[in-house]
Amino acid sequence: MYVNVVGFKDQLDEAINRCVKSGSFHIEEADRAIESEASGGADGSGSAGGAGGIEKSDISKLFSKLTDTNPYKNVLKKLLSIHFGKGYKLHKTEVPKDIENMSLEDIEKYINFASQQLEEINAERVECRQIMQERGHTLELLEHLKDLNVNLSDMFAMENIKIRFGKLPIENFPKLEFYQDELFQFIIYDTDAAYHWGIYFVPNEYAKKIDNIFNQLYFERIRIPDYISEEPESEITRLKQMIATSYERYTFVTNTREYFNEHNFKKINQIYCQLKFLYDSFLLRSKVVTIKDAFYLVGFVPLAEIGKLSKELEDLPSVEVVIRQPKQGDVFEPPTKLKNNRFSRPYTMFVEMYGLPSYGGFNPTSFVAVTYTIIFGIMFGDLGQGFIVSLLGALIYKKSKNPLGAILTRAGISSMFFGFMYGSLFGFEEALDPVYEAIGWGHKPIEVMHETNFILMAAIAIGITIILTTIMLNIVLQLKKKNYESALFSNNGIAGFVFFSALLAGFIIPLFADIKLMTLPYILCLIVLPVIVMFFREPLAAALKHEKFEMHGGVGDFIASNFFEVFEFMLGYATNTLSFIRIGGFVFSHAGMMSVVMLLAGAENGGANPIVVVLGNIFVIGMEGLIVGIQVLRLEFYEMFSRFYEGDGHKFSPVKVKYETAIE
Repeated sequence: MYVNVVGFKDQLDEAINRCVKSGSFHIEEADRAIESEASGGADGSGSAGGAGGIEKSDISKLFSKLTDTNPYKNVLKKLLSIHFGKGYKLHKTEVPKDIENMSLEDIEKYINFASQQLEEINAERVECRQIMQERGHTLELLEHLKDLNVNLSDMFAMENIKIRFGKLPIENFPKLEFYQDELFQFIIYDTDAAYHWGIYFVPNEYAKKIDNIFNQLYFERIRIPDYISEEPESEITRLKQMIATSYERYTFVTNTREYFNEHNFKKINQIYCQLKFLYDSFLLRSKVVTIKDAFYLVGFVPLAEIGKLSKELEDLPSVEVVIRQPKQGDVFEPPTKLKNNRFSRPYTMFVEMYGLPSYGGFNPTSFVAVTYTIIFGIMFGDLGQGFIVSLLGALIYKKSKNPLGAILTRAGISSMFFGFMYGSLFGFEEALDPVYEAIGWGHKPIEVMHETNFILMAAIAIGITIILTTIMLNIVLQLKKKNYESALFSNNGIAGFVFFSALLAGFIIPLFADIKLMTLPYILCLIVLPVIVMFFREPLAAALKHEKFEMHGGVGDFIASNFFEVFEFMLGYATNTLSFIRIGGFVFSHAGMMSVVMLLAGAENGGANPIVVVLGNIFVIGMEGLIVGIQVLRLEFYEMFSRFYEGDGHKFSPVKVKYETAIE
């Protein structure tokens, strides 16, 4: 339903808030509605109180859009900048009345308090962690120097000698012999698997040269911090004490943060949800127009939700809600909200991928659900593998609510059914024979590798049935829209249906009965005439509407373009029908791949390697299951939807709060 909400500006924010809370209000740009109505509407009805004929420039002077700065932005940013620590993430939650009734000033005070407390705690945690890391690194260094019974400050106090601590790769140590004539002394005080830890002394005037030599030998210099001055062993003891003290302090402030979160995070999270609600609701003011002290808000609400929205707004004294059915000529195309039964609902994602139907248009979801499920099962028929696919889909849907999981569940059940018909259980083609004997069948209904012609003919028959069904759907849908060219004269209209049906009947019926259909009257009336009708579809449609047909480009261009289009139509019937052979092709492909798996597992020798069988089934389920799923979707989109479905609608998207932390 199309909804107008009008009232005084002092109640605008509350009206928007309640529209958001209703969860059913799809908002539109009110200025477009005002301009359309004030200028007489698309149908010239002048629905804005007789204001028809007003120029858009005059309208802009009467109405204005709100451009106020969002007052909740800064405090919300402040809240989002707070680091609470692991295990504490802002999320959607119920907001109690006391939080809803808090003023922005009180909220800001509380957030500033929480921010200051946690900033101090986090700053101290960072400081303690830095001390532990820095002292720990120095301690590791001093562990290599602990055998030096030398006061380090005295060493660094030498005026004429430079001292370099560091580590030299073991493989480069022998190369120092090449520089034995140079004025330096390298002393090793520790060795590990890769390095000699040492120190070299060099006179000040030769320091640069010797430093270059050691750099070429990949000597890694290690600088001793200024706070290290005593003998290494005593400094090691002091550093360990410093690290222990910092760790105790780090643990204390971490526990302090945890205590703060336990007593405050719930309230902070509730305040976040309230702030985010107010912030997102305020953003919707950009879609509102005002005139003096009044506001004007427009949108769409599902018929079943009208009562809920009206109840939300009924106690606002100055707010009035006007509801009417959408009509042709409205500036806004009504959004689409698909209604599907429980079985079909997950397949909505496929329809949305192609495009939603327009408001009041045909909902193809049930058609997709049935055809996709059946064709997937035919192409991927295996009782065991189908069970795995169905179980996997159920687990995915339970964990993530992803509709693809629900689709896999249904497709897997279909695979189980056709796998039973094929007698295939994880590739074992004889495993189900006792079951058939027990129910009195004697053998499997369909022997894939021995009924090639039947399977291919069945695939073509499925294709023919689907093509004819989609053509009939298009005829009905286009007649409802009064699009007579498509319904009557196109390749997907009555002309195309008669041509395709007659051609099929003329070739197929004589194969099963002693009847000759391809007589001259039959060919002229049911094959040639429909082709002529498709050729002249545009002038025939114009004549039916009592309109004059304009031939652009002359007669020659008309004949050439329509000849090739009709030729493409006829070629399309053949290619589209043959495209369904892939259904049978994947039946053979699946059986062939599993026979290879069994061959590799050694099943022909009476015992199959279980590891090969399991890995082979996993590979087939993953690879072929994915390919089959894509191929069935291709058939849906290119061989079915293209004949009857337009998908030119847009989704019904009620305004709601986005509780992810990012803000605009």
